[in-house]
Amino acid sequence: MSSHSPIVHQFYEPFQLPDRASPAGESIARQLHDEPLIWLTTVDEQGTPQPLPVAFVWDEVQSTLLIYSAPEGERDRLAHIRRNPRVALHFDGSGKDIIVITGEAFVSPDDPPSDQLPAWVGKYQDFFTRLGMTLRQAAAGAPVALRIRPLTLRYVPTPTGTGRR
Repeated sequence: MSSHSPIVHQFYEPFQLPDRASPAGESIARQLHDEPLIWLTTVDEQGTPQPLPVAFVWDEVQSTLLIYSAPEGERDRLAHIRRNPRVALHFDGSGKDIIVITGEAFVSPDDPPSDQLPAWVGKYQDFFTRLGMTLRQAAAGAPVALRIRPLTLRYVPTPTGTGRR
């Protein structure tokens, strides 16, 4: 008999964030706020998943993730979303708790360019500077605002002591 404990998955459908006072809630809130990139997976016309790391901000007021995309023609992401708005998102893990979100993506014409959004500027000013870009250059390269409305959340804690940074 194995002495290993089973891996416990916490699944939230419909999507809801766990209480921030809980270990799951604290971990999820921290990653949504602090992680610079999240993997966005769309599905192409052949049905093949197409994962891509993207910058994002979590909008607590609207309970959506906000991502900026290159225009159609430069990236296939918008065509994938137009055909099938269902997407998946996850963080890279790297020893942290595993968080997977599924949702529906849509173009959000009402959002300002990323370099005019205070939450984006606060999160990514140093990030893009390290990449040798200004926020204005980043906004020009990815002018299409996408919102993702979460539908489900899966949380898998790492073994004690390895997922907390």
